[in-house]
Amino acid sequence: QVQFVESGGGLAQPGGSLRLSCAASGFTFSSYGMSWYRQAPGKERELVATINRGGDSTNYADSVKGRFTISRDNAKNTLYLQMNSLNAEDTAVYYCKPLVGFIGLWGRGTQVTVSS
Repeated sequence: QVQFVESGGGLAQPGGSLRLSCAASGFTFSSYGMSWYRQAPGKERELVATINRGGDSTNYADSVKGRFTISRDNAKNTLYLQMNSLNAEDTAVYYCKPLVGFIGLWGRGTQVTVSS
């Protein structure tokens, strides 16, 4: 079945870095644009970054532009999010998902906490 397994979260200090991974299975990963979302406590889930099927076109939310980099390895069916210059506002659970389809299907996410 279709699965999105996010990993790589944890505790980071302000200004620090983390690299998230999303292992996708059960569908043809290379045929889908992919995205990272996040949900902070008490807030709506928000779109953070997107990447096209080939990995050569990306888009970012204004809040992370210049700090986060989304990438993918289609041979490994894996999506990545490199997060640099982290701040407290980046604290959230991060999820990956295809850009289209799979409505209502989410992974468990990976918790990112930025705190000194």
